[in-house]
Amino acid sequence: MNVIVCMKQVPDTETVIKIAPDGKSIVTDDIKWVVNPYDEFAVEEALKIKEKTKGKVTIVSVGPQRCVEAIRTCLAMGADEGVLIDDPAVEGSDAFGIAKILAAAVKDIPHDLIMVGQRAVDDDMGIVGAALASYLDIPQVLLVSKVEIEDGKATCTRAIEGAALVIETSLPAVLTAQRGLNEPRYASLPGIMKAKRKPLATKTIADIGIDASAVGADGAKTNILMLNNPPKRAAGQIIDGETPEEKAEKLFDLLRKEAKVI
Repeated sequence: MNVIVCMKQVPDTETVIKIAPDGKSIVTDDIKWVVNPYDEFAVEEALKIKEKTKGKVTIVSVGPQRCVEAIRTCLAMGADEGVLIDDPAVEGSDAFGIAKILAAAVKDIPHDLIMVGQRAVDDDMGIVGAALASYLDIPQVLLVSKVEIEDGKATCTRAIEGAALVIETSLPAVLTAQRGLNEPRYASLPGIMKAKRKPLATKTIADIGIDASAVGADGAKTNILMLNNPPKRAAGQIIDGETPEEKAEKLFDLLRKEAKVI
């Protein structure tokens, strides 16, 4: 079974994010970039499916040349080849534009299944997977926490409040990976060495038949108006007292009069 994983490179979650002077973007100097954590779940599940059914895992990403490092990380985990769509016209694309580019990039790659992280930890939109399935006109199952492949179908489990949904879909389909689906493996030293020799193609949007006017800032359906830092948290309070009962009484008083939660 051939599986495509659409992967995004994002700032490391431990990186200090600073808002750029334009108020609509972030300062990218000295940022450490990594594979989007939810995409790691997608890569791991694709590798597990490959190990059970044979086939191939292809990593597809959209972004500048620095994304090659993230693709190589996925190749070191065990993926077979990578494709990077690197084009200045892509800059400013929203989630729908990225999905449109990914759809054009994957349609000519043989595949039975497409895996995507359920959201990216930078913009937190959670749109690309669903939009990709819509552009390709294939089924989608979102927020998958378990998947079983058998007889050309995928049986997926999706957690909901107080229960779980079990959804069966025909293939090909788009599945978005949720936390709990698996535990992503670490790249081994032999895997890292092999990754350097695995095929990785770089293409422009013209190569995949996308017009520049359909993507980028001009083709965006959504726009960022402003970025703001979250408000600073107020300092905590330490409740003192001679006995537990005295402390509990003070706590109750604070919750009632100041916090007004009881």
